Amino acid sequence: MNGKATTTRTKLERGRSALGPALELVHTGRAPTRAVLTSELGVTRATAGAVAAELEALGLIRVDSSPGSAAGSQGRPSHRLSVLETGPVVLAAQVHADGFRAALVGLGGRIVATAPGCVTVMADPAQVLGEVVAAGAQLLRESGLRCVGAGLAVPSAVAEPEGTALNPLHLAWPAGSPVRDIFAGCVRDAGITGPAFTGNDVNLTALAEHRHGAGRGAQHLLCVATGHRGVGGALVLDGRLHSGSSGLALEVGHLTVNPEGRPCHCGGRGCLDVETDPLAFLTTARRDPGPEESLLKQAGDLMRTEYADADVRNAAEALIDRLGLGLAGLVNILNPDRIILGGLHRDLLEADPERLRAVVADRSLWGRSGSVPILPCTLTHNSLVGAAELAWQPVLDDPLAVLTVLA
Repeated sequence: MNGKATTTRTKLERGRSALGPALELVHTGRAPTRAVLTSELGVTRATAGAVAAELEALGLIRVDSSPGSAAGSQGRPSHRLSVLETGPVVLAAQVHADGFRAALVGLGGRIVATAPGCVTVMADPAQVLGEVVAAGAQLLRESGLRCVGAGLAVPSAVAEPEGTALNPLHLAWPAGSPVRDIFAGCVRDAGITGPAFTGNDVNLTALAEHRHGAGRGAQHLLCVATGHRGVGGALVLDGRLHSGSSGLALEVGHLTVNPEGRPCHCGGRGCLDVETDPLAFLTTARRDPGPEESLLKQAGDLMRTEYADADVRNAAEALIDRLGLGLAGLVNILNPDRIILGGLHRDLLEADPERLRAVVADRSLWGRSGSVPILPCTLTHNSLVGAAELAWQPVLDDPLAVLTVLA
Protein backbone atom coordinates (compact mmCIF):
# COMPACT_ATOMS: atom_id res chain seq x y z
CA MET A 1 0.00 0.00 0.00
CA ASN A 2 2.77 2.37 0.97
CA GLY A 3 4.63 1.41 -2.21
CA LYS A 4 1.56 2.16 -4.31
CA ALA A 5 1.03 5.50 -2.58
CA THR A 6 4.68 6.44 -3.13
CA THR A 7 4.47 5.51 -6.81
CA THR A 8 1.27 7.50 -7.26
CA ARG A 9 2.78 10.53 -5.51
CA THR A 10 5.96 10.28 -7.61
CA LYS A 11 3.94 10.20 -10.83
CA LEU A 12 1.87 13.16 -9.68
CA GLU A 13 4.98 15.20 -8.81
CA ARG A 14 6.57 14.30 -12.14
CA GLY A 15 3.47 15.37 -13.99
CA ARG A 16 3.19 18.66 -12.13
CA SER A 17 6.87 19.43 -12.68
CA ALA A 18 6.22 18.96 -16.39
CA LEU A 19 3.40 21.53 -16.46
CA GLY A 20 5.73 24.46 -17.12
CA PRO A 21 7.81 22.80 -19.85
CA ALA A 22 4.61 21.47 -21.46
CA LEU A 23 2.98 24.89 -21.45
CA GLU A 24 6.07 26.47 -23.00
CA LEU A 25 6.06 23.86 -25.76
CA VAL A 26 2.44 24.66 -26.62
CA HIS A 27 3.02 28.39 -26.17
CA THR A 28 5.87 28.41 -28.70
CA GLY A 29 4.13 26.10 -31.16
CA ARG A 30 6.62 23.26 -30.70
CA ALA A 31 4.01 20.77 -29.44
CA PRO A 32 0.97 20.95 -31.73
CA THR A 33 -0.16 17.46 -30.70
CA ARG A 34 -0.12 15.29 -27.63
CA ALA A 35 2.17 12.83 -29.42
CA VAL A 36 4.77 15.55 -29.97
CA LEU A 37 4.35 16.68 -26.37
CA THR A 38 4.99 13.12 -25.18
CA SER A 39 8.17 12.94 -27.25
CA GLU A 40 9.47 16.39 -26.28
CA LEU A 41 8.89 15.85 -22.56
CA GLY A 42 10.28 12.33 -22.61
CA VAL A 43 7.35 10.96 -20.59
CA THR A 44 4.74 8.27 -21.12
CA ARG A 45 1.64 8.94 -23.17
CA ALA A 46 -0.47 8.70 -20.02
CA THR A 47 1.65 11.32 -18.23
CA ALA A 48 1.51 13.65 -21.25
CA GLY A 49 -2.24 13.21 -21.34
CA ALA A 50 -2.55 14.04 -17.65
CA VAL A 51 -0.33 17.12 -18.05
CA ALA A 52 -2.36 18.37 -21.02
CA ALA A 53 -5.60 17.76 -19.11
CA GLU A 54 -4.37 19.78 -16.13
CA LEU A 55 -3.28 22.68 -18.34
CA GLU A 56 -6.72 22.56 -19.93
CA ALA A 57 -8.35 22.57 -16.48
CA LEU A 58 -6.30 25.65 -15.59
CA GLY A 59 -7.85 27.42 -18.56
CA LEU A 60 -4.57 27.75 -20.48
CA ILE A 61 -4.81 25.36 -23.43
CA ARG A 62 -7.37 23.53 -25.53
CA VAL A 63 -7.16 19.76 -26.13
CA ASP A 64 -8.97 18.64 -29.26
CA SER A 65 -9.70 14.95 -28.79
CA SER A 66 -11.31 14.43 -32.21
CA PRO A 67 -9.13 16.21 -34.76
CA GLY A 68 -9.71 13.72 -37.59
CA SER A 69 -6.99 11.99 -39.60
CA ALA A 70 -5.08 13.84 -42.25
CA ALA A 71 -5.37 12.49 -45.76
CA GLY A 72 -3.11 9.49 -46.28
CA SER A 73 -2.21 9.16 -42.58
CA GLN A 74 -2.24 5.85 -40.78
CA GLY A 75 -3.09 4.93 -37.22
CA ARG A 76 -5.04 6.82 -34.60
CA PRO A 77 -4.58 10.61 -34.83
CA SER A 78 -3.11 12.37 -31.84
CA HIS A 79 -5.03 14.94 -29.84
CA ARG A 80 -4.27 18.47 -31.05
CA LEU A 81 -3.07 21.08 -28.57
CA SER A 82 -3.47 24.85 -28.83
CA VAL A 83 -3.59 27.85 -26.53
CA LEU A 84 -7.05 28.73 -25.28
CA GLU A 85 -8.29 31.85 -27.06
CA THR A 86 -10.47 32.86 -24.10
CA GLY A 87 -7.72 32.19 -21.58
CA PRO A 88 -5.88 34.75 -19.44
CA VAL A 89 -3.87 37.61 -20.91
CA VAL A 90 -1.08 39.94 -19.85
CA LEU A 91 -0.89 43.69 -20.27
CA ALA A 92 1.95 44.67 -22.63
CA ALA A 93 3.11 48.26 -23.06
CA GLN A 94 5.70 49.95 -25.24
CA VAL A 95 7.08 53.49 -25.07
CA HIS A 96 9.22 54.97 -27.87
CA ALA A 97 10.28 58.37 -29.13
CA ASP A 98 7.11 58.89 -31.15
CA GLY A 99 4.51 57.63 -28.70
CA PHE A 100 3.32 54.65 -26.72
CA ARG A 101 0.93 51.72 -27.09
CA ALA A 102 -0.81 49.25 -24.81
CA ALA A 103 -2.08 45.78 -25.71
CA LEU A 104 -3.48 42.60 -24.24
CA VAL A 105 -1.46 39.55 -25.27
CA GLY A 106 -2.47 35.93 -24.77
CA LEU A 107 -0.41 32.76 -24.82
CA GLY A 108 1.19 31.97 -28.14
CA GLY A 109 2.19 35.62 -28.65
CA ARG A 110 -1.35 36.40 -29.81
CA ILE A 111 -2.32 40.06 -29.58
CA VAL A 112 -5.91 40.11 -28.34
CA ALA A 113 -6.53 43.86 -28.33
CA THR A 114 -4.59 47.10 -28.71
CA ALA A 115 -5.30 50.65 -27.62
CA PRO A 116 -4.74 53.51 -30.09
CA GLY A 117 -1.16 54.67 -29.73
CA CYS A 118 -0.43 58.09 -28.25
CA VAL A 119 1.97 60.29 -30.23
CA THR A 120 3.11 62.55 -27.40
CA VAL A 121 5.62 61.35 -24.83
CA MET A 122 6.11 63.72 -21.92
CA ALA A 123 9.41 64.18 -20.10
CA ASP A 124 7.86 62.79 -16.90
CA PRO A 125 8.02 58.96 -16.98
CA ALA A 126 5.38 58.66 -14.25
CA GLN A 127 2.86 60.60 -16.35
CA VAL A 128 3.57 58.57 -19.49
CA LEU A 129 3.46 55.20 -17.76
CA GLY A 130 0.31 56.18 -15.91
CA GLU A 131 -1.39 56.96 -19.21
CA VAL A 132 -0.28 53.77 -20.96
CA VAL A 133 -1.36 51.62 -18.00
CA ALA A 134 -4.72 53.41 -17.91
CA ALA A 135 -5.18 52.54 -21.59
CA GLY A 136 -4.37 48.91 -20.82
CA ALA A 137 -6.75 48.84 -17.85
CA GLN A 138 -9.53 50.07 -20.13
CA LEU A 139 -8.80 47.23 -22.56
CA LEU A 140 -9.04 44.75 -19.67
CA ARG A 141 -12.39 46.13 -18.55
CA GLU A 142 -13.76 45.92 -22.08
CA SER A 143 -12.48 42.39 -22.65
CA GLY A 144 -13.50 40.88 -19.33
CA LEU A 145 -10.41 38.65 -19.50
CA ARG A 146 -8.25 37.63 -16.56
CA CYS A 147 -4.85 39.37 -16.32
CA VAL A 148 -1.83 37.56 -14.89
CA GLY A 149 0.88 40.22 -15.20
CA ALA A 150 2.28 43.18 -17.11
CA GLY A 151 5.39 43.92 -19.17
CA LEU A 152 6.90 47.15 -20.49
CA ALA A 153 9.34 47.75 -23.37
CA VAL A 154 11.44 50.94 -23.31
CA PRO A 155 14.08 52.29 -25.75
CA SER A 156 16.86 52.24 -23.18
CA ALA A 157 19.24 49.84 -21.53
CA VAL A 158 17.54 48.66 -18.33
CA ALA A 159 19.97 48.00 -15.48
CA GLU A 160 19.44 44.91 -13.35
CA PRO A 161 18.44 44.30 -10.64
CA GLU A 162 17.32 47.90 -10.07
CA GLY A 163 15.13 48.19 -13.17
CA THR A 164 16.36 51.67 -14.04
CA ALA A 165 16.48 53.13 -17.55
CA LEU A 166 20.09 54.20 -17.87
CA ASN A 167 19.99 56.13 -21.14
CA PRO A 168 16.49 56.96 -22.43
CA LEU A 169 18.12 59.42 -24.84
CA HIS A 170 15.23 59.81 -27.23
CA LEU A 171 12.56 60.21 -24.55
CA ALA A 172 13.98 63.17 -22.61
CA TRP A 173 13.51 61.16 -19.43
CA PRO A 174 16.07 61.61 -16.67
CA ALA A 175 18.94 59.12 -16.85
CA GLY A 176 18.48 56.40 -14.27
CA SER A 177 14.69 56.74 -14.10
CA PRO A 178 13.30 53.88 -11.95
CA VAL A 179 10.96 52.74 -14.70
CA ARG A 180 10.23 49.29 -13.27
CA ASP A 181 9.14 50.70 -9.91
CA ILE A 182 7.08 53.43 -11.57
CA PHE A 183 5.44 50.94 -13.95
CA ALA A 184 4.74 48.45 -11.15
CA GLY A 185 3.17 51.21 -9.07
CA CYS A 186 0.93 52.29 -11.96
CA VAL A 187 -0.13 48.68 -12.55
CA ARG A 188 -0.93 48.21 -8.87
CA ASP A 189 -2.82 51.51 -8.65
CA ALA A 190 -4.91 50.49 -11.66
CA GLY A 191 -6.01 47.32 -9.85
CA ILE A 192 -4.24 45.03 -12.32
CA THR A 193 -3.15 41.73 -10.80
CA GLY A 194 0.16 39.98 -11.29
CA PRO A 195 3.81 41.06 -11.28
CA ALA A 196 5.18 43.84 -13.53
CA PHE A 197 8.39 43.68 -15.56
CA THR A 198 10.43 46.08 -17.71
CA GLY A 199 13.02 45.48 -20.44
CA ASN A 200 14.87 47.02 -23.35
CA ASP A 201 12.75 47.08 -26.49
CA VAL A 202 15.24 45.36 -28.81
CA ASN A 203 15.99 42.66 -26.23
CA LEU A 204 12.26 42.02 -26.13
CA THR A 205 12.05 42.03 -29.93
CA ALA A 206 14.66 39.28 -29.99
CA LEU A 207 12.83 37.29 -27.30
CA ALA A 208 9.52 37.51 -29.18
CA GLU A 209 11.03 36.64 -32.55
CA HIS A 210 12.94 33.71 -31.05
CA ARG A 211 9.80 32.21 -29.55
CA HIS A 212 7.25 33.07 -32.21
CA GLY A 213 8.87 34.54 -35.32
CA ALA A 214 11.92 34.63 -37.59
CA GLY A 215 14.30 33.48 -34.85
CA ARG A 216 12.44 30.31 -33.94
CA GLY A 217 14.79 27.34 -33.75
CA ALA A 218 18.02 29.38 -33.64
CA GLN A 219 20.45 28.58 -30.86
CA HIS A 220 22.63 31.70 -31.21
CA LEU A 221 20.44 34.50 -32.53
CA LEU A 222 21.63 38.05 -33.17
CA CYS A 223 18.95 40.72 -33.53
CA VAL A 224 19.73 44.26 -34.71
CA ALA A 225 16.94 46.76 -35.17
CA THR A 226 16.19 50.41 -35.63
CA GLY A 227 13.53 51.81 -33.38
CA HIS A 228 11.84 55.10 -34.10
CA ARG A 229 15.24 56.62 -33.29
CA GLY A 230 18.59 54.94 -32.78
CA VAL A 231 19.77 51.33 -33.14
CA GLY A 232 19.72 48.45 -30.67
CA GLY A 233 20.95 44.88 -30.56
CA ALA A 234 20.18 41.69 -28.66
CA LEU A 235 21.52 38.17 -28.44
CA VAL A 236 19.87 34.85 -27.65
CA LEU A 237 22.41 32.22 -26.56
CA ASP A 238 21.47 28.55 -26.25
CA GLY A 239 17.83 29.55 -26.45
CA ARG A 240 18.05 32.16 -23.65
CA LEU A 241 18.14 35.95 -23.89
CA HIS A 242 21.65 37.14 -23.00
CA SER A 243 21.55 40.45 -21.15
CA GLY A 244 24.99 40.42 -19.53
CA SER A 245 25.90 40.72 -15.87
CA SER A 246 23.63 43.72 -15.24
CA GLY A 247 21.25 43.86 -18.22
CA LEU A 248 23.46 46.04 -20.41
CA ALA A 249 24.83 43.60 -23.02
CA LEU A 250 24.73 44.27 -26.77
CA GLU A 251 24.67 48.06 -26.89
CA VAL A 252 25.53 47.71 -30.58
CA GLY A 253 24.32 51.18 -31.47
CA HIS A 254 27.68 52.58 -30.47
CA LEU A 255 29.85 50.57 -32.83
CA THR A 256 31.73 53.00 -35.09
CA VAL A 257 30.87 52.38 -38.75
CA ASN A 258 31.83 55.77 -40.23
CA PRO A 259 34.78 57.43 -38.42
CA GLU A 260 34.12 60.78 -40.10
CA GLY A 261 30.37 60.53 -39.64
CA ARG A 262 27.73 62.25 -37.54
CA PRO A 263 28.27 63.14 -33.88
CA CYS A 264 26.55 60.63 -31.60
CA HIS A 265 24.73 61.22 -28.31
CA CYS A 266 27.32 59.03 -26.59
CA GLY A 267 30.10 61.52 -27.38
CA GLY A 268 31.54 59.47 -30.24
CA ARG A 269 31.18 59.95 -33.97
CA GLY A 270 29.86 57.78 -36.78
CA CYS A 271 28.13 55.23 -34.52
CA LEU A 272 25.63 52.74 -35.93
CA ASP A 273 23.03 54.57 -33.81
CA VAL A 274 23.23 57.77 -35.89
CA GLU A 275 24.41 56.34 -39.21
CA THR A 276 21.71 53.72 -39.88
CA ASP A 277 18.54 54.92 -38.15
CA PRO A 278 15.45 56.48 -39.81
CA LEU A 279 16.68 60.07 -39.37
CA ALA A 280 20.03 59.17 -40.98
CA PHE A 281 18.21 57.65 -43.97
CA LEU A 282 15.92 60.64 -44.48
CA THR A 283 18.82 63.06 -44.15
CA THR A 284 21.07 61.10 -46.53
CA ALA A 285 18.20 60.91 -49.04
CA ARG A 286 17.87 64.72 -48.87
CA ARG A 287 14.39 64.59 -47.37
CA ASP A 288 13.17 66.87 -44.62
CA PRO A 289 11.22 64.83 -42.05
CA GLY A 290 7.76 66.16 -41.25
CA PRO A 291 6.03 66.25 -37.89
CA GLU A 292 2.87 64.41 -39.00
CA GLU A 293 4.18 60.84 -38.84
CA SER A 294 6.91 58.95 -37.02
CA LEU A 295 10.40 59.01 -38.51
CA LEU A 296 10.29 55.22 -38.82
CA LYS A 297 7.11 55.34 -40.91
CA GLN A 298 8.39 58.19 -43.07
CA ALA A 299 11.66 56.36 -43.76
CA GLY A 300 9.93 53.06 -44.51
CA ASP A 301 7.38 54.64 -46.81
CA LEU A 302 10.12 56.50 -48.70
CA MET A 303 12.10 53.30 -49.16
CA ARG A 304 9.10 51.37 -50.46
CA THR A 305 7.57 54.02 -52.73
CA GLU A 306 10.53 56.01 -54.10
CA TYR A 307 13.40 53.53 -54.28
CA ALA A 308 13.86 54.30 -57.98
CA ASP A 309 14.82 57.87 -57.07
CA ALA A 310 18.62 58.24 -57.21
CA ASP A 311 18.88 60.05 -53.87
CA VAL A 312 16.78 57.42 -52.12
CA ARG A 313 18.64 54.50 -53.69
CA ASN A 314 22.05 56.03 -52.93
CA ALA A 315 21.00 56.67 -49.33
CA ALA A 316 19.80 53.08 -48.95
CA GLU A 317 23.08 51.73 -50.35
CA ALA A 318 25.11 53.94 -48.02
CA LEU A 319 23.14 52.72 -44.99
CA ILE A 320 23.36 49.10 -46.16
CA ASP A 321 27.15 49.36 -46.37
CA ARG A 322 27.39 50.88 -42.88
CA LEU A 323 24.97 48.33 -41.42
CA GLY A 324 26.88 45.51 -43.09
CA LEU A 325 30.14 46.75 -41.59
CA GLY A 326 28.58 46.74 -38.12
CA LEU A 327 27.04 43.30 -38.58
CA ALA A 328 30.34 41.88 -39.81
CA GLY A 329 32.09 43.03 -36.64
CA LEU A 330 29.37 41.43 -34.53
CA VAL A 331 29.58 38.19 -36.53
CA ASN A 332 33.34 38.05 -35.90
CA ILE A 333 32.81 38.45 -32.15
CA LEU A 334 29.61 36.47 -31.55
CA ASN A 335 29.49 33.81 -34.31
CA PRO A 336 25.65 33.67 -34.42
CA ASP A 337 23.84 31.00 -36.43
CA ARG A 338 21.19 33.51 -37.54
CA ILE A 339 20.76 37.28 -37.80
CA ILE A 340 17.37 38.96 -37.81
CA LEU A 341 16.78 42.62 -38.63
CA GLY A 342 13.92 44.84 -37.53
CA GLY A 343 12.59 48.32 -38.14
CA LEU A 344 14.25 50.21 -41.00
CA HIS A 345 17.00 47.56 -41.13
CA ARG A 346 14.39 45.06 -42.26
CA ASP A 347 13.45 47.44 -45.10
CA LEU A 348 17.11 47.83 -46.06
CA LEU A 349 17.52 44.06 -46.20
CA GLU A 350 14.42 43.65 -48.36
CA ALA A 351 15.50 46.49 -50.68
CA ASP A 352 18.85 44.89 -51.57
CA PRO A 353 19.46 41.60 -49.74
CA GLU A 354 22.44 40.56 -51.86
CA ARG A 355 24.33 43.80 -51.20
CA LEU A 356 23.94 43.51 -47.44
CA ARG A 357 24.86 39.83 -47.36
CA ALA A 358 27.90 40.49 -49.57
CA VAL A 359 29.19 43.24 -47.25
CA VAL A 360 28.81 40.99 -44.20
CA ALA A 361 30.48 38.05 -45.95
CA ASP A 362 33.35 40.19 -47.25
CA ARG A 363 34.09 41.82 -43.89
CA SER A 364 33.70 38.83 -41.57
CA LEU A 365 35.86 35.77 -41.10
CA TRP A 366 32.84 33.53 -40.54
CA GLY A 367 31.08 35.05 -43.52
CA ARG A 368 33.85 33.86 -45.82
CA SER A 369 33.77 30.33 -44.45
CA GLY A 370 29.99 29.99 -44.57
CA SER A 371 27.30 32.61 -44.85
CA VAL A 372 25.21 33.48 -41.81
CA PRO A 373 21.48 33.59 -42.65
CA ILE A 374 20.17 37.17 -42.44
CA LEU A 375 16.37 37.36 -42.19
CA PRO A 376 13.74 40.05 -41.60
CA CYS A 377 11.76 40.07 -38.37
CA THR A 378 8.26 38.76 -39.02
CA LEU A 379 6.09 39.71 -36.04
CA THR A 380 3.85 42.76 -35.93
CA HIS A 381 4.45 44.74 -32.72
CA ASN A 382 7.29 42.42 -31.74
CA SER A 383 8.45 44.60 -28.83
CA LEU A 384 4.94 44.43 -27.37
CA VAL A 385 4.93 40.66 -27.76
CA GLY A 386 8.34 40.54 -26.10
CA ALA A 387 7.11 42.66 -23.20
CA ALA A 388 4.29 40.17 -22.82
CA GLU A 389 6.82 37.32 -22.74
CA LEU A 390 8.36 38.86 -19.62
CA ALA A 391 4.98 38.79 -17.92
CA TRP A 392 4.17 35.27 -19.11
CA GLN A 393 7.49 33.80 -17.91
CA PRO A 394 6.43 33.14 -14.29
CA VAL A 395 3.38 31.28 -15.60
CA LEU A 396 5.56 29.28 -18.00
CA ASP A 397 7.90 28.44 -15.11
CA ASP A 398 5.18 27.19 -12.75
CA PRO A 399 1.61 27.62 -14.02
CA LEU A 400 -0.08 25.85 -11.12
CA ALA A 401 1.63 27.90 -8.41
CA VAL A 402 1.18 31.27 -10.14
CA LEU A 403 -2.45 30.79 -11.09
CA THR A 404 -3.27 29.48 -7.62
CA VAL A 405 -1.79 32.60 -6.01
CA LEU A 406 -3.61 34.91 -8.45
CA ALA A 407 -6.94 33.10 -8.08
